[in-house]
Amino acid sequence: MAGSEVRADVWIHEYITPWDIYVHGISRTLAYRKTEFQEMYIVETGAYGKALVLDGKWQSCTGDEFLYHEPLVQPAMLLHGAPRSTLILGGGEGATAREVLRWNSIEQAVMIDIDGEVVEACREHLPEMHQGAFDDPRLELVIADALEYLDKTRQTFDVIISDLSDPIEEGPSFKLFTKEYFEKARRVLAPDGVFVVQAGPVSPVEMHLHCRLASTLRAVFPHTASLTSYVPTYAAPWSYIVASADPIDTRPDPDEIDRQLAQKTTGGLRMLDGSALLGMYQLPKHLRTAIAEETQIYTLAEPPKFFGKGALGNT
Repeated sequence: MAGSEVRADVWIHEYITPWDIYVHGISRTLAYRKTEFQEMYIVETGAYGKALVLDGKWQSCTGDEFLYHEPLVQPAMLLHGAPRSTLILGGGEGATAREVLRWNSIEQAVMIDIDGEVVEACREHLPEMHQGAFDDPRLELVIADALEYLDKTRQTFDVIISDLSDPIEEGPSFKLFTKEYFEKARRVLAPDGVFVVQAGPVSPVEMHLHCRLASTLRAVFPHTASLTSYVPTYAAPWSYIVASADPIDTRPDPDEIDRQLAQKTTGGLRMLDGSALLGMYQLPKHLRTAIAEETQIYTLAEPPKFFGKGALGNT
């Protein structure tokens, strides 16, 4: 294109649909591992800083991860109001733990990740994301399979955060978007606890995953609500679902939310405040309709499948 200057020679091509590809220019590779579970890159991009890429799928990057991690964690924490214990399933970058540990009431945060090699690489190469969370004495890191941990633990948690990689068939996470998984999570959730899951893109051609996850969670929890946040490097608005035994206020008072955040958390939030939270709960009509009409439930026998993998290559 006339007047354009392309500066990258290496690109991550992420396949969004059979007809759409999102491409990120890479300036250098900081780490590469072919682990027991997945293929990992930590790369430096020209526009959005450092990024974690698993099985060719963009996970998060230093340039806009706050637009993903703050909406993943803070609405659930605010719904509870005074969480003392939190279980993080996934979250290898450490940014989810960072957001949990902002809360003054937190006494224990247990982080379960299946891939220790990815966690160690993130700890070394992505300090901008974890910001020392791995060194906080309140954090307990456990390298384990989330399903096995949920089966064995006798502890209950105030908030459970499901921060898992996309459910591609060859990856380690596709079983963790199912009714059986959500039932196991509810078993270890405190009676007044809150569960939250990252629930995929909600662009019009991709929102079926979110709608079916919402249907699946409705089969397990009495109350659920969806939220969205636009994350530029995902090429789509992203979504989350909170679930609880108690009713969920989807029209919180912004001033009250700001007061709670000021009193109960250590500062540093960049995206989320009372006004932003109110907006995140207000879904557009077409998405509300699709969620309400969806009846399919994901199970271990019929789990979700995310479209495609990405690829790293030259121009």
